[in-house]
Amino acid sequence: MNRALRAATVGVLLFSPLVITACSAGQVNQTSSQLRDKVGATVHVGDLTLRQVQLAYPTDGSYEPGEDAELQMSIINAGSEDDALTGIKGTGFAEVRVTGSASGSVTASGSAAATTTPPAQATTSSGSRALDITVPAGQSVFLGENAPTVTLASLGQGLTPAQTMDLTFTFEKAGNVTVTVPVAVPASNVPQTSTFNFHVPTEANIPDDQAG
Repeated sequence: MNRALRAATVGVLLFSPLVITACSAGQVNQTSSQLRDKVGATVHVGDLTLRQVQLAYPTDGSYEPGEDAELQMSIINAGSEDDALTGIKGTGFAEVRVTGSASGSVTASGSAAATTTPPAQATTSSGSRALDITVPAGQSVFLGENAPTVTLASLGQGLTPAQTMDLTFTFEKAGNVTVTVPVAVPASNVPQTSTFNFHVPTEANIPDDQAG
């Protein structure tokens, strides 16, 4: 009896880690399907998906107050009806500047070339602008490529890569969505610089009152 009891106890102990492992695996699998973009923000509103929403990486490494920042993003319309970006609102900048075609001429996703249109320019001084950037059904637009370039002009504060600002986008059919938009990080490693003196002190450069 003792031998049978001992064998049963060992079996339970050996089986228990397998049960715990299986439970843990189930918990991990519940979150393993959550996708995270490596660059920029991604949000869904109605039939639209906004991907890689970010401010362009500043050429000098950071934005100074008063400088302009280009807004970058793609808008994918998975619906059966055209939609349009009709407004952008936010704080931390003086105006939205739109250059290029205000009609948002586009080509289908994956097309090699975009239709070119005569340049046009429009600005607003209220931090928001009524836009008309069409997003056709089943297609994508890319700001600055096959759609107008949108710039946040005269920033109210300095911004460095990975810092964020909130922008609210208004679409004709999908409605409003607020996105926390980061400043893009550099596409490649940026050399680090420092003014710190890394030279090891020697007797020649130690002050007289500390020498010896």
